Amino acid sequence: MRRVVVTGMGGITALGNSWPEIRGYMARGETAIRRLPELDRFVGLHTRLAAPVIGFSVDDLYPRKKTRTMGVVAKMAVRATEMALQDAGLLGDTVVRGGRTGIAYGSSFGSPAPVMAFAELMKDGQSRTLNATSYIQMMSHTAAVNIGLFFGITGRMIPTSSACTSGSQGIGYAYEAIRWGKADVMVAGGADEFDVTEAAVFDTLYATSTRNDQPDTTPRPYDRDRDGLVIGEGAVTLILEERERALARGAPIHAEIVGFACNADGNHVTQPQASTMEAALREALADAGIPSREIGFVSGHGTATEWGDIAETEATRAAIGSSAPIHSLKSYFGHSLGACGAMEAWLGIEMMRDQWFAPTANLDNVDPRCAELDYVMGAPRHLDIGYLMSNNFAFGGINTSIIIKRV
Repeated sequence: MRRVVVTGMGGITALGNSWPEIRGYMARGETAIRRLPELDRFVGLHTRLAAPVIGFSVDDLYPRKKTRTMGVVAKMAVRATEMALQDAGLLGDTVVRGGRTGIAYGSSFGSPAPVMAFAELMKDGQSRTLNATSYIQMMSHTAAVNIGLFFGITGRMIPTSSACTSGSQGIGYAYEAIRWGKADVMVAGGADEFDVTEAAVFDTLYATSTRNDQPDTTPRPYDRDRDGLVIGEGAVTLILEERERALARGAPIHAEIVGFACNADGNHVTQPQASTMEAALREALADAGIPSREIGFVSGHGTATEWGDIAETEATRAAIGSSAPIHSLKSYFGHSLGACGAMEAWLGIEMMRDQWFAPTANLDNVDPRCAELDYVMGAPRHLDIGYLMSNNFAFGGINTSIIIKRV
């Protein structure tokens, strides 16, 4: 089996697009959560909170001809991929178009705005805005397809549209494609754009935070006083590469992906099951070929929803014990849905390299119903670790776990 390394990383987030910028906000205890006045017009929506990416645009970077098929989610994904390819030293390299480079990339949905064109057609019998690119912008695999079109990638295509595990599945399936010889380089990651419909999905489940006048106090993953999640947005791309190829060309190697697992609860759409979560974590450890005691840190899913937090922490303790510190980065970025798995893997790699791990923001009093774990709270931890486990869980009972080795 071939080894898989990360040679490029790039991201668009609500706290900036570079690790030094993002770390600066985290070190100051600042999050991206804010009240959005534009949500006030939606009657019946309880939350007014989000973690938006401010000022993002590619209008000055790409010609209109290249962006006609892109909504915001695809534009963020393409820009993050460009940054990652540049970081890997592969932007413009012939390998990108050579058939041995593929894509494994996901989002929970495409861009919601074009849906209105189809809704108008169904409701009124005609549409003023429906055009040849409407479906391309809204389809669930729009990010993966537009990345392929923009960079001319002709290899294996694995769109992952599984809500909160879209990004982690993208990384995991890319890792497997290289490991088993189906590709030499893979563009992996996930993206999602903020839209009121995504907030409404969780609002109808009474799962959104309504601390509308106190955005700096929410979300509160694992905390006894949490009141729900906050929706975010962004895009993150990792370039995965076969290790010997990367070494031969003198590529920067940021980390190594050594384990991945994905399974399903097979039980309920929105009620997570600790037992199958645990099984996914154990399978990832087996795939990596390491004992649980080797895990030095856990990047938790931590959405700040009651049963999600409880089930996740129970599974984590059962699979690896209580010694590894754990945090949730959604306390800073909100829940970026399809982007979160890739975002948390990227920032986990950066924290491993810096030996600096951010605390969970707003975690003051751990919910006693959560499992006994070493929750990082209050201050960052300075840790020299060899392996990080990054876990994500999604609607439909989809569970993922990625194990990353520091180089």
